[in-house]
Amino acid sequence: MAPTEPAPLTPDALDDCRALSAAAGWNQTAADWMTFFRSGTVFGITEGGRPVATGAVIAHGPRVAWIGMVLVRGDRRGGGLGTQILKVCLDHCRTQGLLPVLDATPAGEQVYRPLGFLPWFGLTRWEGTGGGSIPEGVRRIVPGDLPRITRADAAALGAPRPELLAGLAASGAPALIADTGSGFALGRPGRVATQIGPVVAEDESTAARLIEAAIAAASGPLIIDLADHHAGLADLLRTRGFVPRRPFLRMALHHPAPVGNPLHLYAAAGPEFG
Repeated sequence: MAPTEPAPLTPDALDDCRALSAAAGWNQTAADWMTFFRSGTVFGITEGGRPVATGAVIAHGPRVAWIGMVLVRGDRRGGGLGTQILKVCLDHCRTQGLLPVLDATPAGEQVYRPLGFLPWFGLTRWEGTGGGSIPEGVRRIVPGDLPRITRADAAALGAPRPELLAGLAASGAPALIADTGSGFALGRPGRVATQIGPVVAEDESTAARLIEAAIAAASGPLIIDLADHHAGLADLLRTRGFVPRRPFLRMALHHPAPVGNPLHLYAAAGPEFG
């Protein structure tokens, strides 16, 4: 049976989408997929009623859209399905007047550059294990902190995402704020590891304290997607036994300069959310 044209999927496809990302070795959970179904649009190409390729778009405020979950089933790769999905995601952004932004793997970068995506900055995924002592000067986030961290995150990212941050704060993963209010760290449970991020702070020492606290507050495998322009924090992760695994490149369509202030963004929420 020939694949269908790309079209929006409904939450009825959740189990198949989750199976697709798991087969690719990705970290997303059912809750992550539901965030896209609930707050964004998931596009799919189906074959025999099941998705063989997906891509998702979630708007962060009125100006920026995040593209993620661009997946093609292993036996259907190389046939242009990923490019088809991406173009539908871009058309969706265009009709909504949104700037498409994404975090590209090296392989994805080769697809995105010819379409007009321009690089902003690099990130590196680090893997390690949780545990340790939580440093002083950090406490758990409470609901009253959400407006403050939402403003800080929007200034760093260049777009507001209050619903996503509230969900992360309530996910059961580390959710921490500096006592001074000068930074925060969130996380979320993953299929194979807890993801630490976003981490936003006014300075590197605050970010380092928050990352140390987030590592200590978690147990088991951890991943953190660290912005490459914060090399001092890479040294911190090495001392904690973390190992760099793969690079990402933040890119935007026809937009050469980052929105927001990436100097205050120390770790991303993952390539699916930015």
